[in-house]
Amino acid sequence: MDIPAINVQLQTLPEGPGVYQYYDKNGRILYVGKAKNLKKRVTSYFNKNHDSHRIGVMVKKIHDIKHIVVESETDALLLENNLIKKHQPRFNVMLKDDKTYPWICIKNERFPRVFPTRRLIKDGSEYYGPFTTFKTVNTLLDLIKGLYQLRTCNYDLAEEKIQNGKYKVCLEYHLGNCKGPCEAFQGEEEYNRNISAIREIVKGNFKDSLQQFREQMKAHAENMEFEEAQLIKNKIEILENYQSRSTVVNPRINNVDVFSIVSDEGYGYVNFLQISHGSIIRSHTIEMKKKLDESDKELLELGIVEIRQRFNSNSKEIYVPFKVEVGEEIRITVPQLGDKKKIIDLSIRNARYFRQEQFKQMKIVDPDRHVNRIMAQMKEDLRLTQEPRHIECFDNSNIQGTNPVAACVVFKNGKPSKKDYRKFNIKTVEGPDDFASMEEVVYRRYKRLLAEEEPLPQLIIVDGGKGQLSSGVKALEALGLRGKIAIIGIAKRLEELFYPGDTIPLYLDKKSETLKIIQQLRNEAHRFGITFHRNKRSKTALNTELEAITGIGDKTVVDLLTHFRSLKRIKEASMDDLAQVIGAAKARIIYNNYHSN
Repeated sequence: MDIPAINVQLQTLPEGPGVYQYYDKNGRILYVGKAKNLKKRVTSYFNKNHDSHRIGVMVKKIHDIKHIVVESETDALLLENNLIKKHQPRFNVMLKDDKTYPWICIKNERFPRVFPTRRLIKDGSEYYGPFTTFKTVNTLLDLIKGLYQLRTCNYDLAEEKIQNGKYKVCLEYHLGNCKGPCEAFQGEEEYNRNISAIREIVKGNFKDSLQQFREQMKAHAENMEFEEAQLIKNKIEILENYQSRSTVVNPRINNVDVFSIVSDEGYGYVNFLQISHGSIIRSHTIEMKKKLDESDKELLELGIVEIRQRFNSNSKEIYVPFKVEVGEEIRITVPQLGDKKKIIDLSIRNARYFRQEQFKQMKIVDPDRHVNRIMAQMKEDLRLTQEPRHIECFDNSNIQGTNPVAACVVFKNGKPSKKDYRKFNIKTVEGPDDFASMEEVVYRRYKRLLAEEEPLPQLIIVDGGKGQLSSGVKALEALGLRGKIAIIGIAKRLEELFYPGDTIPLYLDKKSETLKIIQQLRNEAHRFGITFHRNKRSKTALNTELEAITGIGDKTVVDLLTHFRSLKRIKEASMDDLAQVIGAAKARIIYNNYHSN
């Protein structure tokens, strides 16, 4: 049965912050919203009855869902604002007006003023932000005001006007909040040094200034001025949690297209972020199937041309993670640091999320394609001659040399096949010898498979380093299977993969699916072995306690445990209950042993 596309999208949404967009069957945008948790928020529209008729009507019209992943809730809020203003969606009401968020302005003038504003004027002034609330803006300005004396008047402090004595100092000077540059009581050089320090504060580099704030808080506390100390503490906490610049909005980056790519053995995923007037107004990712094992550079160049044509983009500059060739008239920038690099990183993150969603949707809609992709990836990553459709992993378990056991877990097509799991009691090894134990269980496992003519795995994994791997190889040699089955060892410390005869281990990307499956195999083998080992130790301890009672033999112990299931129930049983199972004479021995008082 076909699964509705919306249901598939809901199941594969990421759980981080971002912005979602609803579209109708004609591709018209219905609604733009923000979320701290995209999956939880979007799913809520489809999982409950809505009191609002408007929401109910909108949900019925939703045909497609798109989303953009961002760094934080703040970024989500700002991006939502930009998208609503650009697209004017039918069902958005709150942000269709011309509301803008506050910035901190350092005015382009002699003895610059520093003040909050919602308007960006292209007069050479510097703007920092935007901020989601005036609370953060006012906290920053209070911090600046407490550290530096700046003018607040709007006088034109031209040098000739000051020399002519046109102005007089105001109350702010007498209160100590201004040093009086209007009467030349403060020089321009000193004032500009303060402005340079303030620039660092509004950029987020206010470590030294925060230290001064902490000293003020300490002084208030020592003077028993706890209320004032608490106010300063609150400001410090806000500043420490504040992100000075958003990767979503930056007034210095204007009319730029941003492209990035992530890929696997079969597909490339090209993400596009369109930036207009310093704000992201569009995010789109395309999937490109490889035909001739194309490189990322080739795929990205094809993707850039296709996306720019599709969206009719005329931007003269593009940001990319590496050099590409897409025409001489376009300026290519490969950012290394700062805000431009952050935007590239954000584009890569969106491409990765899109790829992950494709995999999740593939599992639901086309599980065979998903398995084929995983197997092909593992074959390539592990340098195998065939796809590892059948993998077996071995792990030894013993504590202080007692009750040595081993476990073998089996994965088929990347998933556990629990009916094929096997556990082993170590028979030929005395004491805690992991190497000899590994050799024994590998030999026993495949000797039996050969004798029963059962299919052999394409890959064997042993939990351990070179020693355990050598033991496994020795067992395969004894059976004539060396070279017929691939075998590797995984060491826990650095997740190193060892190959027979190779002294240099292989390190896989920590985020690769191949390593995740190997880790899952190793962890499952460890869990299965430990559970077996614990059960064996518990049973041994239980039997030992009952057998230690004079006059009680093995058969009696088995009868008691079969009937009562646990030692606790045996201890609590009455004489009559015991007698019904093992007879009156032995019942009296057991009962008296636990009820001697």
